[in-house]
Amino acid sequence: MATVYLFIVIPKGFLPDEDQGQIFIFTEGPQGISFDSMVEHQLALTQVVLQQPWVDSFMSTAAGGNAGRIFVRMKPRNERKSAAEIIQELRPKLASVPGINAFPQMLPPIRIGGQLTKSQYQFTLQSPDTDELYQGEPKFESRLRSDPQFRTLLQDVTSDLQIKNPQVNVDIDRDKASSLGVTAQQVEDALYSAYGQRQISTIYAPNNAYRVITELENQYQLDPSALSMLYVRSSSGQLVPLNAVAKLTRTVGPLTINHLGQLPAVTVSFNLRPGVSLGAAVSAVNKAAREMLPATVSPSFQGTAQAFESSISGLGLLLLMAILVIYLVLGILYESFIHPITILSGLPSAGFGALLTLMIFHLDLNLYAFVGVIMLVGIVKKNAIMMIDVALEKQRDGGESAQEAIYQGALLRFRPIMMTTMAALMGTLPIALGFGAGAESRRPLGLAVVGGLVFSQLLTLYITPVFYTYMESFQNWLRSFRKRKTVPERAFEEEPVFAGKSGSKIA
Repeated sequence: MATVYLFIVIPKGFLPDEDQGQIFIFTEGPQGISFDSMVEHQLALTQVVLQQPWVDSFMSTAAGGNAGRIFVRMKPRNERKSAAEIIQELRPKLASVPGINAFPQMLPPIRIGGQLTKSQYQFTLQSPDTDELYQGEPKFESRLRSDPQFRTLLQDVTSDLQIKNPQVNVDIDRDKASSLGVTAQQVEDALYSAYGQRQISTIYAPNNAYRVITELENQYQLDPSALSMLYVRSSSGQLVPLNAVAKLTRTVGPLTINHLGQLPAVTVSFNLRPGVSLGAAVSAVNKAAREMLPATVSPSFQGTAQAFESSISGLGLLLLMAILVIYLVLGILYESFIHPITILSGLPSAGFGALLTLMIFHLDLNLYAFVGVIMLVGIVKKNAIMMIDVALEKQRDGGESAQEAIYQGALLRFRPIMMTTMAALMGTLPIALGFGAGAESRRPLGLAVVGGLVFSQLLTLYITPVFYTYMESFQNWLRSFRKRKTVPERAFEEEPVFAGKSGSKIA
């Protein structure tokens, strides 16, 4: 029962973060920021990164719009702190740069589906009603970012919803434009020549080729009022002011409209705070979504978080199936339903030791740790197999009682049991201590195996003989019970029977 309780309450994870010597920083400027201003803010963040002593090399890019990226390669592991500690120290330094947000993260060792977002874990909202989607998502995101309950779990909460981009709508008065000989296509061509970088020719030099494009001067590109000074050439060749055939209105609108499965979607992404398990964050986010979002909005995790949700429900079943297969194989080998149960009696103590060790070292039960638990099933049962083999031989050949037979088996097999256990323990101890590159991902596996081996070794030498004795008593009781139920009626079989001439039976 204690093992089952620990399995329920232990924090669940999926794939642990792995220090690969690299940090990826996503940057986001205000909606509607100009490219030149974005470059200026990106350079300010680059200067902050460049001042860090652990930086070996980096690359900074303003990707267009209000987004940018900084890729940092760090110095060797023995010359710096861990990547997780560096990111926690870097966050307030990057936040000191005004006018731009930065989201540093370690790229996952295995990227499972989803999309490349500013934070690692993704929660997508979908709805055919964009009004409810765009009204409900900011409230949901604000709660994840500012509610004290979520501030202890999540950090770097952001989304790809960008619907406040400043824009100018050009509404063409088609009747007036037609009377002046101006078509909608001519208006579009004039706007593209002014702002779209239309290529009109190419100049070929001996060593290079230069494209010639048309565009407004920078001072007019940054001023929306300059649109009123733009002229459109009509079909008759006359220049017509744009504001004479169109109405110019300033408003805000979406910078991008994202879709998932042909439905409008908004993806909220977040990172975990140090020491927080993915399972706790997933449960909290799902609970907030059920409480806040309208019925027309469909929430779902994507990428790594979605794979975690799918896998965590099957881990317990996977462990039970592994134990069942082992039970069937042992039942075939021993031709008994009782002895496999005795062999498997040490598994709960091994599981308890593995889970308790993970909790002591503040690690969650992730995929690697669960692999360690599966390994324990195969390692721990060999102790009972070695003792029971001797006990069965003593009972069959020597006629000894169950208590004496298992006692002799424990004495004779004590040395090989200790040798095999110590060999497995010493083999996994370096993994548990966490040496070398990528040790963070292997450490939960090593700790689970070491903790389970140590705890089960202290108990199986005592539990298995006792359990064997009780199971043998139970088996003997079953045999006697079956004999009492199946005693034949021998009253007529024991008396002689003679057949007469007529064929009748005479006693």
